[in-house]
Amino acid sequence: MDGKPVVIFGIGSFAAVAEAYLRKDAGRQVVAYTVDAEYVTADTYAGKPLIAFEDLLESHPPACVSLLVATGFRRVNGVRRGIYERCQELGYDFITYVSSNAFVMTDEPLGKNTFVFEANVIQPFVTIGDNVVVWSGNHIGHHSRVENHCFIASHAVVSGHVTVGEGSFIGVNATLRDGITLGSRCVVGAGAVVLTDQAEGTVLRATPAAPHPRKSWELSNF
Repeated sequence: MDGKPVVIFGIGSFAAVAEAYLRKDAGRQVVAYTVDAEYVTADTYAGKPLIAFEDLLESHPPACVSLLVATGFRRVNGVRRGIYERCQELGYDFITYVSSNAFVMTDEPLGKNTFVFEANVIQPFVTIGDNVVVWSGNHIGHHSRVENHCFIASHAVVSGHVTVGEGSFIGVNATLRDGITLGSRCVVGAGAVVLTDQAEGTVLRATPAAPHPRKSWELSNF
């Protein structure tokens, strides 16, 4: 990290959570938030200035701040990717955050605008691209590659020698077996188990648990 103050693009839950992590864990100062002008409905957000992105070059030029694009996975990460690329075109650089409570054993540098939460295990020889979100408690196995613009929700298992294609989403508690390739813009739903290669744009969902016909108070072993 370069130590410059940070402007966060976004005013949703992820933006608020990211500010707390940067302040409490990384000692980084968030000085403002920004969104496109059409979404600016107040002068401040979370006690800090809220600036229309169209005015950001004048108020907070690239030489003075770094950016964090903290938006979610809408449109298979396409919204976050579009914002990231617009900021990049204006000459802004981006922070990379790795929680001090993540266990990172890879020597490969993590990409720009990548945010790694606590309790992640990232094994040796893993590569993680730009604009990736790795939420809490995941396992990313050795020699795996997470390409640009991906989002990995909590407690997923990505086994060794796996490729997660650009723009893909992996849901809570999903499991990817070793050696497989997930194509770009795939969606792996919560709890899904992926055992084979998947083509671009594949959507995989787990079978939801069926409710038991009895109520909890009718069970004899509880």
